[in-house]
Amino acid sequence: MEQKILHSKIEGKGKPLLILHGFLGMLDNWKTLGGHYAASGFEVHLIDQRNHGQSFWSDDFNYDLLSDDLFRYMEHYNLDKALILGHSMGGKTAMQFACDHPQRTEKLLVADIGPKYYPPHHQPIIDGLNALGPEAFTSRSNADAELKKNIADLGTRQFLLKSLYWIEKGKLAFRFNLELLSEKVEEIGENINASDSYGGPTLFLRGDRSEYIAPGELPEFRKHFPKAEMETIDNAGHWLHAENPEQFFEKSMAFLNS
Repeated sequence: MEQKILHSKIEGKGKPLLILHGFLGMLDNWKTLGGHYAASGFEVHLIDQRNHGQSFWSDDFNYDLLSDDLFRYMEHYNLDKALILGHSMGGKTAMQFACDHPQRTEKLLVADIGPKYYPPHHQPIIDGLNALGPEAFTSRSNADAELKKNIADLGTRQFLLKSLYWIEKGKLAFRFNLELLSEKVEEIGENINASDSYGGPTLFLRGDRSEYIAPGELPEFRKHFPKAEMETIDNAGHWLHAENPEQFFEKSMAFLNS
């Protein structure tokens, strides 16, 4: 069976830096920061994970598979070793990959997610997306108006609307596999495997307004990542890289170049 390779955009020259988006996101979420990393001497790989963006859709979805996808991606592009950066769901993938393939992971940078189980909490968004009727897919403004009935937060709607594209004249569709991801919502919160560890340099960046990581959790995280450090991004929630990109870039660059 042909092994499918994740879709990506590659920019810049230097050490490979692989960037993984979060749940219901896509590589474009990292386009601006990716450009900054590329301009700073990295070969940046912005990657769409399976069932997201322009990557392949599959009926199977868990972190072991997402880690395998990344391994195959590196094999395809002849990357012996890379810096791995992941946000949220992408951070879980990055952690699992680092544990599975420590020799291929130069450094691990995890944005606002920890190595722990998160109870399902995306259901209101999933429900809001599943409630959309055909009318929502005739224009972006219609899609926003329909989403607003169930998803009040403008930032969340704008994030979701980024995944809309014209599938044909007059008809929009989402790039993520909503049906499958609705079924697999439990998997999104799963932890990495219990006995896994990665002994290389690791940095957790958390948003000061985010509920995903508490400052006191670092000792627990070090059971999996003994060299882990944690830093806080000011004036930022879970989408810390979008809410305070300057500080995110500054702290991430200090770690990547250390």
